[in-house]
Parts: sequence; C-alpha cells; structure tokens
Amino acid sequence: MTLHLHTATAADLDDAARLFDLYRQFYEQPADRALARGFLAERLARAESVLLLARDEQGQAVGLCQLYPSFCSVEARPIYVLYDLFVDPAARRAGVARALLQAAEDRAVADGKGRLDLTTAHTNTAAQALYRSMGWRRDEVYQTFNRWPGQA
Repeated sequence: MTLHLHTATAADLDDAARLFDLYRQFYEQPADRALARGFLAERLARAESVLLLARDEQGQAVGLCQLYPSFCSVEARPIYVLYDLFVDPAARRAGVARALLQAAEDRAVADGKGRLDLTTAHTNTAAQALYRSMGWRRDEVYQTFNRWPGQA
C-alpha cells in the first residue's frame, strides 16, 4: 500500500473524525462522530496537538496519530505524548501503524522533543509487539496511576 502522510488541518477534520470515532469505540466508548469531530477541531484550533493522518493511494484516510506536547521535569526537556494511534480495520497489516509511528518520531526530532511516551491497553498485544519491534521500551521503573477529579 502506498501511503501519504501529512499533518492534518481543518480540511481533514471529517476524515480524521471518522477514524477518531472508531478509535474511541475500540476503547469501548459509544459512537459519536460529532463529539470526535468537535474534540479534534478544538485541539487543532488551539494548536494543542499535532494530528498526523495517513491516506492510501486513493486518498482515503486509513490511519491517524495524535501527539500532545508536554514536558519531562526530570529530564528538563519537552516531550510528545503519543496518545492516539489508530488504523482503519480494513487497512491493518499493511504498514500504516509503522509508518505513523515513524512519522511521529520524525516529527518529535524535528520539533526538538526529547522523548515520545505512549500508553496502551494491557490486552493490546499486537500494538505492543509493533512498538517493541520499532525500539520502544516498556517502562519498568514507573507505574502509571489515574484519578478522576470529584469521584470517590
């Protein structure tokens, strides 16, 4: 499959929202394309994320990767958090995720980021295998905890 990767703009929102909605459904959220579109539109308008989009040779959006700028206080450097990576089920096993991960790394280097971080479900073993094959390392030092404010 021939891929064309680029940084998404407002013109890509409808295509990106379709993929982002499927991504959220993968993580057991209800389908809501309007919510997905609105969320992405706000991130782009506020320059709060970098959204990479992969298109196939027909121009169909087949994958996305969203990076959030952050910082590592210990290293005293800016980083990217690779929070969203999704490939349309019809385009899987064709190198789309690998291409998006490489594009994210290239973007991090170009933007002077010291590191890329990501989190995935314990059960997402296919993604974990890809990450390892590309040199990503599982954090064996730190544990991740979450807290939802206002909840007991």
